Amino acid sequence: MALPVIAMSAAQLLAVVEVHHDDQVRCQPAGCNHSVFRRIHVVYKNSFVKTLANAAVEWAGLQAGPAGYVAAVTMIAMLFGGGPAFAQSGDAAKTYPNRPVRVVNPSSPGGGGDIMGRLVAQQLTKSLGQNFIIDNRPGAANIIATEIVAKAPPDGYTLLIGTSSTFVTNPLIYAKLPYSEKSFEAISIISHAPLMLSVHPSVPAHNLVELVELAKSRPGQLSYASFGIGSSSHLAGEMFQQMTKTRLVHVPYKGSAPGMADLVAGHITMAFDTAAASMPHIQSKRIRALGVAAPKRLATIADVPTLGELGLAGFEISGWYGVLAPADTPRDIVAKLHGEIVAALKLPAIQQRIADLGAEVIGNTPQEFSAQIRREREKWGGVVKEAGIKAE
Repeated sequence: MALPVIAMSAAQLLAVVEVHHDDQVRCQPAGCNHSVFRRIHVVYKNSFVKTLANAAVEWAGLQAGPAGYVAAVTMIAMLFGGGPAFAQSGDAAKTYPNRPVRVVNPSSPGGGGDIMGRLVAQQLTKSLGQNFIIDNRPGAANIIATEIVAKAPPDGYTLLIGTSSTFVTNPLIYAKLPYSEKSFEAISIISHAPLMLSVHPSVPAHNLVELVELAKSRPGQLSYASFGIGSSSHLAGEMFQQMTKTRLVHVPYKGSAPGMADLVAGHITMAFDTAAASMPHIQSKRIRALGVAAPKRLATIADVPTLGELGLAGFEISGWYGVLAPADTPRDIVAKLHGEIVAALKLPAIQQRIADLGAEVIGNTPQEFSAQIRREREKWGGVVKEAGIKAE
């Protein structure tokens, strides 16, 4: 099926876009299909198409300049049935991938998202015969990595390891983001990873009751690490304070790994982090686990109780990691990636590895993935508002 832009006339196009001096094609406030116009921009920047557009401007008597070029590009797309950059979706997956694929990951190396992303990328490299290369771009509450992929060509060669922070809480705390859920095609969630509450061994608290008593005796002195403002770990800290009537110092980091490193070093009192990131340090006794924010205990560390068991009823928070592509990535490429990812997640070795990290394998459909994002945003909207969490 042809892409929407092919069905648009030049007049329709010019009625809803504005072309600036920097040659950036943007939607007017009246609104338009953003994904279509990003695709127009990709084509317009193509030198071959621009050369044709120059000729078309002369031939059709269109207004000279960028606006005329955009109209001409639309005409060229219609004339050639879409052209190379407007290729119809049906043939896209036959040769995909025929070069390395970049997998942009907002997690720091060694963090939970990094581990999950690498598991999938390594298996895709084997099954599809091309390198799926992890590109770690932590920082700015996952915005840096997410924006890179949102603006990438929708051809399947740039993917994102998305998180609940990226798509659930960021839209709740940032007035303006360089991306939205509509900037992406959801492919599949890799896993859910419940958060764990851990402290440094030097902290004189060996259970939740002792920790709460310590926090109340030292208001504003105990610190907790999170992997960014508005992240699931930040929300966990806010919920903890609300439920225990304590006051902690929030220390946000550029991802899970640097926060965990400071906890291991004793620079931070405690952390709410995924079981995947925490387990190696718990097993080596460099941090002490007090509770897991899940409905039931984790099989891999069954001696650690749930926070619900310890009196914090309903304290259940999981981070998830999923794979997404830029909006308008051909549907057959999305389907191919989905099939390969789900197949990878069914492999016993990968399932065992994820279970060992205290996470749950998911492998859902794109539709289920999108629906979960919407449900969680509704769930956490009230928590964010009550805590007064805002981007700094």
